[in-house]
Amino acid sequence: MSGRLRVWATLALLALASLVSAAAAPRVGSGTAPRNGSTPHAASAHATSYRDASEPYAFRFPRDHAAHPDFRTEWWYYTGELSSGKRTFGFELTFFRVGLDRAREASRSAWAPHTLILAHAALTDETHRTFHYDELIERPALGLAGADTARYRVWAGDWSVGLDADGRTHLLRAAAKDFALRLELDPRKAPVLHGKNGVSRKGSGAGEASHYASITRLAARGAVIVQGDTLPVNGEAWMDHEFSSSVLAPNQQGWDWFAVRLADGRDLMLYSLRLASGGIEPQSSGTLVAADGATAHLKRDDFEIVALRQWNSPRSGATYPQGWRVRVPAHGIDLVIEPTFADQELVTRSTGGVTYWEGAVRVSGADPRAGISGRGYVELTGYTGPPPGR
Repeated sequence: MSGRLRVWATLALLALASLVSAAAAPRVGSGTAPRNGSTPHAASAHATSYRDASEPYAFRFPRDHAAHPDFRTEWWYYTGELSSGKRTFGFELTFFRVGLDRAREASRSAWAPHTLILAHAALTDETHRTFHYDELIERPALGLAGADTARYRVWAGDWSVGLDADGRTHLLRAAAKDFALRLELDPRKAPVLHGKNGVSRKGSGAGEASHYASITRLAARGAVIVQGDTLPVNGEAWMDHEFSSSVLAPNQQGWDWFAVRLADGRDLMLYSLRLASGGIEPQSSGTLVAADGATAHLKRDDFEIVALRQWNSPRSGATYPQGWRVRVPAHGIDLVIEPTFADQELVTRSTGGVTYWEGAVRVSGADPRAGISGRGYVELTGYTGPPPGR
């Protein structure tokens, strides 16, 4: 799930991973699986073989676009806006790698359940006000799925993300049940790191952190296939890549994540972790990326997010915030963020059962005279059902 606090889906999938692992071959070593995956210290008998993300991490690209199997969970997350003539779309394509049991990686059986590869794809047809989504789950057996460690390529069936032979262009492919994406993305900014020293905190406890990098602007071109039409498209996209071995802390309920690109060249990522008590996790944070790629780390006290109204889902019954006022006073940012339309909810079933809202948004200045505009994506988790990862 989840940054794009991407923690979200992966956390939810940890619960699924624990179920699959428990039902598989006899465990090696001692210890028992917990009743839930609520803390990084209660993961499984083999969780200690995965690294946590508490130590500083020196990213190197393109190497670090590839997989990091030393960490239990990892995700590659693309969102963006596309146009074909007067028709406009938002899209999401996400891959998750979830480690189940590192001891089984050495098994002679290709079917040994040591890892899962999961994927979500969504298409927001803004012109026709329709929302499409699909999901996949595979084991990396017999080439059905995988996440390469030597070069950036992640795939499940005929869905894939990775780098072209030029080492720069990102290739996205997904053939969902009622739409398809074939996109090429060219970075317009260098990767940026969130948090400090390569560590993005998600809580104050040991290991409650991730290594989190983004490419906040990529020029997009390619094709969208929907309702039998193949449409040439172009636009702009955002990529998140995050890896960790932690899950939500017991007192955390879910999160609201924002990623927006402003017309003046600045990009803003914020995540607000909600506590079960109704408060906000003090480790919530963000990053402001200047037009020239320079970054500023934002602490919880540096920004304010206020919901403007609510929307009730006709499918899940969940009540989500809709429309936001976002302020970063020290940087002169005062925004109004609005969904392109309300119904952009995913109710996943085969990949963990998480229900969440992930939608395309438009951005304007709170003061119309400021002339601010932009586009982006917002993700909302933990508004219905058990919190992700539990």
